[in-house]
This record gives sequence, structure tokens and C-alpha cells, in this order.
Amino acid sequence: MSDHQMSSHAVKGIDDTITQVEVPEGPVVKRTRQTSYLDVLVQGVALFSDGYNIQVIGYMLTVLAKLYPKDTTGDVKTRLSNSILIGDIFGMLIFGYCIDRFGRRLGVILTTLFLVLGIIIATASHGATIRGMYWMMVIGRGVAGVGAGGEYAVCTSQALECADGSERLRKKRGMLVAVSTNAAIIAGFVASSIVSIIVVKAYNGNPSDGIWRICFGIGIILPLTIFIFRMRLFDSTQYDKHAIQRKVPYKLALKYYWKPLIGACTAWFLYDVIIYPFNLLAPTLCTHQFLCSPRAFIGAFLMDRIGQKQTYVLGWAMAAVFGFIIGGAMFKLQHVFPLFVVLYGLMQTCLSIGPGDCNFLVASESFPTPLRGHFLGFAAAIGKTGAAVGTSALTPVVSAFETKMEGQRVLFLIGSAISVLGTLVVWFLIPGHPDALEDGDVRFREYLEANGYDTSHMGLKSGKHNEVFVTGPFN
Repeated sequence: MSDHQMSSHAVKGIDDTITQVEVPEGPVVKRTRQTSYLDVLVQGVALFSDGYNIQVIGYMLTVLAKLYPKDTTGDVKTRLSNSILIGDIFGMLIFGYCIDRFGRRLGVILTTLFLVLGIIIATASHGATIRGMYWMMVIGRGVAGVGAGGEYAVCTSQALECADGSERLRKKRGMLVAVSTNAAIIAGFVASSIVSIIVVKAYNGNPSDGIWRICFGIGIILPLTIFIFRMRLFDSTQYDKHAIQRKVPYKLALKYYWKPLIGACTAWFLYDVIIYPFNLLAPTLCTHQFLCSPRAFIGAFLMDRIGQKQTYVLGWAMAAVFGFIIGGAMFKLQHVFPLFVVLYGLMQTCLSIGPGDCNFLVASESFPTPLRGHFLGFAAAIGKTGAAVGTSALTPVVSAFETKMEGQRVLFLIGSAISVLGTLVVWFLIPGHPDALEDGDVRFREYLEANGYDTSHMGLKSGKHNEVFVTGPFN
């Protein structure tokens, strides 16, 4: 067969799905649809729905407390709030492992299954007693949390690898990933407040079971709507080339990546320690979220211009500066409340621009493709534990002093000190971002080979090294 005939045979039948063509006495040509902006941003839609489902319980607790005042105790509220948080942590760890061992596409299926199942259980909650109904709701929220937490690893990995799929996208990789992660989640928070207000208004402000069931149930729409589209996305070329599905070299990987792993985990932990209790200082949660939403886009804009690490450091450092100013001048600022609001807004903006946007990106691109889900899921889970620590340890600070103003002052000073620590962690432990994911993957493979690890089974090629990856012009 001539070269021209072989080429024609390989090209024939190309469509938007991945196909493999066996060419006699030649390489396997694997054609993939070229990734587009839509492929990256659709991951943001998934995380948008996660943000909605995570946050909506905050508004529904008020409705439930009016409906069932005797049964909606402090313990019940805590269980309902924490169930999805605990599910998040398990989902991050479980699916971070799964998407590396079994592929990104399987992660999409399973996370959507858990999320949808959990929402159905929570929406349909009932029981012989109100207490029984609440336990069903807790279980449903926990199951949904496993899916939502898993989406952190699945969506971030997919968004990053899709954004690295072409030179055109790679130049905007930081912005695309930031918009598809932090900005999307915050937008989901905003959506939960808007939907809650609309539904409550539809019931004329009267508490009703229909309010929380409708608001919970709406959370199922987006995951199912984009599921078919996400199923059309196959594992990235990077994963196909470098996946390790057996004999995972954990010891060698930890030896090589211990420094950025500690950096990513610590930075994410410190961010959640600060951001959760500080959110309580916002005039109203709804106002705070509307203010936060545009901030994430500022960080997304900066990362591709000054660099991910630089944006990370800038955000932490400026948050520390504004925090120290507020803490030091708190008693004077109480007489100039608009100035306090401006300074507080600037501090929150810096936190969103820096660690808020960079946590996802840095925790994914600092590690090689075959172990990206492992490290990203672990760092995200550590971050969520920071949320629990911050809420339980720092929130009581405000009420621990004689006046609320003194408590807020100390809280700002503590938050600023933590921001300084975050700045140092990023500066000394976080590496500069790679120009292309392939650069990091090649270095990791060379390191493994230099340490006696057999890399012949890496990738989804059944040991063949003559496979050619071709990207077709399908936007």
C-alpha cells in the first residue's frame, strides 16, 4: 500500500468522536476532536451546579426553622450544613484516585450519578417524624457531596487538560481554568441566592415544604443537561500518553513532588481557614456573593499576564496588607463605615484574585498527568478541612471579647498573619507553572526511568510506542 493510500485510509471516516484505524505494518493513528473553549468552559457549568447545591442549604435552613421550629435544633442545622462538606472530602479523595486509575470519563459518569442520586434523596426527604425526614435529608446531602467533591478533581483536571490541548488555548490556560473553577463555583453561590429569593417570593414569603423541595430539586437540572455533552468528551491526549493504571510509583512520586504537594495543601488549607469565618463579616451573605463574583475574573485576567505564582503571591500579600490596616484602625473605622466596607471589600478581592483562583490551577498543573487527580483531590480535601477548622476555631473569636468590635479587630489581625504565612508558603514551595503540561510529564517520565521504574506500560497503548496522536480541526 502506498503512502498516499495509507493516508487516505487513515483520514476516511473522521468525525467528532475518537476513532482508531489499524494500518497494516504501520502505527495506530488516533484522531481526537480538537479541544475548544466550549470544552473547557463546560466544566465550569458542572462546578457552577456544585456551587449552587452546596450553598442552597444555607437559605433553606431559615425556611425549615420556620416550618419546624421545635425540630430544627442547632445540632440538626450543623448536620445539614456539614453533611455535604464531609461528602465533599470523601469525593475529592475517592475520585481523585479514580480518574487517574480508570480515566476522566468514568469520573464524569460516577460523580454525576452520586450528585443526582443525592439531590433526589434530599428533595424527596420524608419520614414518620420530622427527625426521620431530617436524617434522610442529611444522607441525601452527604451523597450529593461525594459527587460534588469528586467534581473538583474531575472538572479541574479536564478543564486544565482541555485548555492545554492547543497552542491557542494554552496561552489563556490560566484564565480558562480560573473561570471554569473558582468563578463558576462563586457564580453557583450567587445563583442559589437568586433562586431562593424567587421561590420564596412565589410563595408570598410564607414558609412551605414546596420551597425547599423546589430549591433542592432545581439543582438536578444542570448536571443532567450537560451530562450528554460531557460524555462526548474523551480522555485527553495527555492522559492517553502518560496514564499509569497499574504499578503506580507512589514513593517515587512523593519523593519528587513533596514540596509542591505541601505547598498546594497548605495554601488551600490556609485560604479556607480565612475565607469561611470572614464571610460572616459581610453585611449580608447575598451582597457578599454578588461582590465576590466579579473578583474571580480579575485573577483569571492576571494569571496569563504576570504568571500563576505571581498572582498567587500578590493576592496573599495584598490581603495581609489590607487586613492589618483594618485591624490596626478598627476603632477609628467604626466611625467611617463606608471606608471599612471598601477596605474589607479590597481584602476579600485580593483573597479571591490570589488563592481563590490559583488554588485549583496550581494544585493541578504542578503535578504530572498520571497522578494529577491524586494530588489535586488530596489538596482540595485538605482545603475543606481548613473550612471546618476556620469556622470552629476563628468564628468564636468575635464573641470571646468584651465588645464585638474588639473581637473583629483580633480576627482581622489573625487573618492577616495567616495571609503572610500563605505568601511565604507560595513563594518558597510552589513551583513556576510549566509552559505546557507535556513538559512536566516528560520530566516525570525521565525521573522515573532514572530511578529504575519501567515506563513501558505508561499510557493507554498496550505497550506500543508507535502510536501517533493527531488532532483534527473540529471546533
